[in-house]
Order: sequence, then C-alpha cells, then structure tokens
Amino acid sequence: DAALASVGLADFADAFPRELSGGMKMRVSLARALVTDPDILLMDEPFAALDEITRFRLNNDLLALWRSLGKTIIFVTHSVFESVYLSQRVVVMTARPGRIQADIRIETVEPRGEAFRTSAAYSDYCRKVSAALAPSYSGQSTL
Repeated sequence: DAALASVGLADFADAFPRELSGGMKMRVSLARALVTDPDILLMDEPFAALDEITRFRLNNDLLALWRSLGKTIIFVTHSVFESVYLSQRVVVMTARPGRIQADIRIETVEPRGEAFRTSAAYSDYCRKVSAALAPSYSGQSTL
C-alpha cells in the first residue's frame, strides 16, 4: 500500500491491469520495485512506449520520488532530452562494444521543473550530450 501511495496509485489498489492506462502500468512497475526498498533502482527505458505528455508527467513524478526517497536511480534511455532532464550525470555509451564515450555532469538548480526544460542551460546540455553521441551514429568512434 505504501509503495502504491508513493507512485500516486493508492486509489487503484484493487484495479485490474486492463483498467490501468500505460502510465499507470509504469507506476505499478515502479511500485513493485520499491516494495523491496532497494538502495539502487535500475530502470531500462521504462517510458519509451508512452506518449510524450505521459512521459513528461512521469519524468516529473520520478524526480519528485527521487527527491523524497533519496535512492540512486540508474536510468537507461535513448532520449537525449529525457537523459538531461532527469539526470545529475549522463553517461554516453558507444555502439558495440559498449564503452563509455562521455561522462557529463548536469549541474543545475534543483528542484527541476518545466522552467528547466525550456531553459538555455537545458538546451546547452542537450547539445553537449548529442555531440558526444555523434561518433556512434556517424559510424565513427573516438576510442
């Protein structure tokens, strides 16, 4: 019950999966992970299949949860924008073999919100992460 409440689903504890939206199902997955009270949450593209509005909302919810729980979260995403918005640190990996291409610290004022998502600093970090990705998608490697 506490885990469901922490992801905003306390009122849906008795709902069947077919009664939940895609975003709610992602919240259930997060609640299931929180039940064991892990020190580290590993999240592998949890929001990839969601529409943009739901994804933005869940990004904000995840940041709020991270602030309240103080857990380390390792979040895998292919979205430059999502990585910059959610992270204190973005680690860019190369294509095969997967190696660290860049390690970029995202230093900005907390708590983040929509003002950060539209700021010049956010755009600058997105450009920096995109530039670190460029060798991987151009077929070149700097390693």
